[in-house]
Amino acid sequence: MDNNALAELLFPDITETRAEVEARYPERVLPEGACVTRIGPSPTGFVHLGNLYNAIIAERIAHQSGGVFYLRIEDTDNKREVEGAVEMLIEAMDYFSVRFDEGATAGDDNGAYGPYRQRQRKGIYQVFAKELVSRGLAYPCFLTEDELNAIRDSQTAAKENPGIYGKYAEKNRSLTLEEIKANIEAGKTWVLRYKAVMTDEHISVDDAVRGRLEMPRNCMDFVLLKSDGIPTYHFAHVIDDHLMHSTHVIRGEEWLSSLPMHVELFGALGWEQPKYCHTATLMKIDPENGGKRKLSKRKDPELALSYYRQEGISRDAMWEFLLTLLNSNFEEWRLANPGVSYLDFPYTLEKMSVSGALVDLEKLRDISKEVICAMAPEKVYDEWYAWCAEYNKEYAELLSKYKDRTLAALNVGKGGKKPRKDIENWKQACDFMSFYYDETFKVYDEMPAECDGDTVKTFFTKYLESYDHSDDSAAWFDKVRAITDELGFAVKPKDFKKEPDKFRGSIVHVTNMLRIALTGHANAPDIWEVSHVLGEDIVRARLEKWV
Repeated sequence: MDNNALAELLFPDITETRAEVEARYPERVLPEGACVTRIGPSPTGFVHLGNLYNAIIAERIAHQSGGVFYLRIEDTDNKREVEGAVEMLIEAMDYFSVRFDEGATAGDDNGAYGPYRQRQRKGIYQVFAKELVSRGLAYPCFLTEDELNAIRDSQTAAKENPGIYGKYAEKNRSLTLEEIKANIEAGKTWVLRYKAVMTDEHISVDDAVRGRLEMPRNCMDFVLLKSDGIPTYHFAHVIDDHLMHSTHVIRGEEWLSSLPMHVELFGALGWEQPKYCHTATLMKIDPENGGKRKLSKRKDPELALSYYRQEGISRDAMWEFLLTLLNSNFEEWRLANPGVSYLDFPYTLEKMSVSGALVDLEKLRDISKEVICAMAPEKVYDEWYAWCAEYNKEYAELLSKYKDRTLAALNVGKGGKKPRKDIENWKQACDFMSFYYDETFKVYDEMPAECDGDTVKTFFTKYLESYDHSDDSAAWFDKVRAITDELGFAVKPKDFKKEPDKFRGSIVHVTNMLRIALTGHANAPDIWEVSHVLGEDIVRARLEKWV
């Protein structure tokens, strides 16, 4: 076989050389030790939690080392591509504060190592495909879909490894130049396959997350270019990560089985392979059996990144939560460094777990409460308002109308050693904070059983008679205690607990009447603080309804 002639037959329009292509992608000028990382999502329209999970890893590795983090769109499978998916992904990453230094954008590309969309790099891949053919390392394969299915059935019946190799590849490997030319002239479609070596050898790869991996060397004649001339992921990512000078490839552990193919290609092309980092699968506790299982697109809404946006999970909470999954020492660091940005955490690949990363929504809620509690009221307001502007426009109007009241309300319960942690996400905030606005105020809880209708009426009558909005909290509470005692309720809860027959109830039941009348709930923030946020007019109007 004249391999050079075959290369010209298959790629007559490719005149650029490997050296010319590589000259367009010079080494990056970066500090010593700087890392170059990327994420390479497919534009399927489904942006999932794994995209953000791996993006944070890649972003931290790059930016902590003074390197570059870029976005590459791996759109080689046009059957799965969804219109607008690229813009959707970029917008989602921006929402969760993932910042790219270069790469694909909603408009044009940004950076000197593009194009950053693989379908636009077709000619580049074919330069290297042509070289492999000329070196006798790749060949055209004319197997039809029916023939491939027959081979697959035969292998399944014989319990053999699926794929094209050995005797299954022999027919197309042995075609002469004239036969190949005749097939092409007859209009037969072909794919370009890598010509593997049948061997029992093993390879060794140092994975940055999993340590040294030993596995059989590739023996498959895997596809490099599909029938439309577009590369497979296996071929495209090797070429792109070389030309774009990626130092680390962060991807899920589902790609481990493909690693021998990629190692084979880097070796065949004479390039140093980047450091592979195969991350743990995102898992959850199955409510049906209590065991762990992989998050499912079909079963688990929390796999979709849109779920967290629609629920109004703070982007800072998402980062904190994912960092607890990514590094085993993050929670310890956070306890020792309260108030410090999570971006100051010294993230490292060595602290990553190789077992499944457990996505625990209860833990996320707890972290979210902590994060929002630590925010300044102005930041809470801005993020809450931005969420409402997209998902709850009527509530956004309330926040805008009552901005000063809202900021004051967000300060309630913030003092002391144990500040309240009432808000867990922006969606829930709309419910919890609703009592601060007459437009959304409702009474949800019933008055305590210890307080009958006459007691309720008497209490609020006496309370309003003595109410002075200018009272400080101590003076206010003295008046509440006086009314409590006058109505036959125990001023000290422990007295009622000790001698329940002696009292009608305790001051807890009395203050709960106030909470319910002013907030609609028995469990509510400090009544004196709430009253001063609402203002005297609203307080009196709400209480007078009970007289």
